[in-house]
Amino acid sequence: MRLSGRAFIILLAIVGLGIIAATDQVLPATSEHQAQLRIWLAARAAGITAYVLLTIQVLLGLLLSHPTNQTTWRLSRHLFPWHENAWIFVLAFLGAHIVTVVVDPWAGVGIGGAIVPGLSSYRSSAVALGTLGLYALLITGFTARYTRRLPAGVWLKIHRLSLGVFILAWLHGVLAGTDTSGLMPLYLATGAAVLIASAYRYWVVRRARLSPAHRDPALATVEVSAR
Repeated sequence: MRLSGRAFIILLAIVGLGIIAATDQVLPATSEHQAQLRIWLAARAAGITAYVLLTIQVLLGLLLSHPTNQTTWRLSRHLFPWHENAWIFVLAFLGAHIVTVVVDPWAGVGIGGAIVPGLSSYRSSAVALGTLGLYALLITGFTARYTRRLPAGVWLKIHRLSLGVFILAWLHGVLAGTDTSGLMPLYLATGAAVLIASAYRYWVVRRARLSPAHRDPALATVEVSAR
C-alpha cells in the first residue's frame, strides 16, 4: 500500500497531537523551565525517531538493491512497500523535529537556522549538516517517488546519494545533540549496520564485475551451457 499525500498530512497531524499530549496535556508542566525542557525533549525524541526510521529505510534500500535479491532472495515484493512508506514516516517525524526546534526559544536555531545552513546560533555547523541532509532526503525521495516524470535512469543515479543522506543525519545527530554520550551506542550500532550492509553489497557487486563470466559474455554462455 502506498501512502498518499492526504495520508501523510493525517500522519503528521497525529504525530503533532501525540507530541502535544505527551509534553503538556498528560502531565502539565509545573514551571516555565520545565515546559521549555519538554519542548526540547519532544524535539530530540522526534529527531531520534526520524533517524532510526531513516536507518531502517536505508537498510531496506540496500537489501532491495542487493544483486542476490534479484536472483535468489526475491524479497522486493514484500519489502518495497515498507521501504517506500518508511520515507513518509521519516518526513513526518522530521517535520515534528524541525517545528519543535524552531518554536523552542532556548534552542537557538530559529526558522532561518532550520532552513538555511549556517544561520543557526547553536552549533551552526552541526545544524547545517542536518539541513543539508533534509534537502538531500527530499531530493532523493521525490525523484524516486515520481520516476516517470524524469528521464530514464536519472532517478536511480540520484537515489544512490541516499547513503550520503544517512551520513549527514548521523553526523548531525552526533554533533548537534547535547546528550550524544548517552546515545553513542545507538549511533555506533546503526552506523555499523549501514556500513556493513553497504560494504557487503559493494563487495558482491565488485566480485561479480571481476568474474570471468562478466568480463567475457561468450565465456558466460559456455558456462551456462556446461551446466
